[in-house]
Amino acid sequence: MKYMVEKEEKIVPVFIEGNEISLAVQDSDHVDLYAKWINNPKVRVFARSETPIRVEDIKKWFEPRKGRVPKFIVFDIWHKKDKKPIGQCGLSWINWVNGWANAFLSIGEPEYWGKNIATEATEMLVEYAFNELNLNKLQGGAAVENIGSWSVAEKVGFQFEGIRKDSMYVNGKYHNGKTYRILKEEWMKYKENK
Repeated sequence: MKYMVEKEEKIVPVFIEGNEISLAVQDSDHVDLYAKWINNPKVRVFARSETPIRVEDIKKWFEPRKGRVPKFIVFDIWHKKDKKPIGQCGLSWINWVNGWANAFLSIGEPEYWGKNIATEATEMLVEYAFNELNLNKLQGGAAVENIGSWSVAEKVGFQFEGIRKDSMYVNGKYHNGKTYRILKEEWMKYKENK
């Protein structure tokens, strides 16, 4: 798979191939795009990006980290037909000993919201976490008002665990958060019944 960048052809390092999208390796050439997504008021409102992030800060993500076990794995969500990155997903705060991680996803380009892309990306991420990394539990959460996020979680088999009262402060008021989890055995059942 290739895409155009400033009239120069570049190979996209696809890590997981999907139907409409692929999960690709993060690309340091996209730091301006990542900054745009993270700082976009429409995208960041419930993504917990409370402070601005500079391009210089994002460049540090790509600095070598020798000798450390990764706590984060991040993918670009690559739209195959349109041949461009449209968001990111991944695993954070990975606990390799206990076999769990936090799953996250953000579609940075609002014109791709509501098109089942987040559902496909989440399914690919969960499959990777359980069947390639051998994790046992994924967890995540979203503001109650962020219907798109928590409805994707429920659609792919995440189980509602509870409400975190006043867990985030957005636009001058406190919002409740919904927490979710999925165990590897629940994911296997979900796939059997799909």
